[in-house]
Amino acid sequence: MAGIELSSSEFNDHTFVARRYAYEGDNVSPPLTWSGVPDEAAELVLLCEDPDAPSGTFAHWIVVGIDPRGDGVAAGQCPTGGTELVNGYGERGWGGPQPPPGDEAHRYFFRLYALREPCVLPDAPTADQVHQAVDEQHLASGTLVGLYQR
Repeated sequence: MAGIELSSSEFNDHTFVARRYAYEGDNVSPPLTWSGVPDEAAELVLLCEDPDAPSGTFAHWIVVGIDPRGDGVAAGQCPTGGTELVNGYGERGWGGPQPPPGDEAHRYFFRLYALREPCVLPDAPTADQVHQAVDEQHLASGTLVGLYQR
């Protein structure tokens, strides 16, 4: 299985994400860049999830239909060709980190999947539904983990 290199100019893997990107901050999505997408990919799917949320894995950002020829997304933007779905807050698009005050740092997994065919999801999928839809058919994936604590 090929790997996608996923990174951000604002944080490194397993380092803290700035308050600007948090729900209580400016609530803008962080910039991301990627490489290594297989030529045969039909679309990319982006998921940001918090597996440390008290109520179970929380979906912060779900974007389907991303152009596989792109190589990233600027802060506060939707990736080229992408459609932002409804996140765990019940809002369309990015919903930044907001762990309970006093919790240890939560982990925010940014996952980018290259798919061989378009992904079909409900408008407000859970993180588990995204995994079920992409796990069987992805050609490659990449992960970047950010941390946040209040």
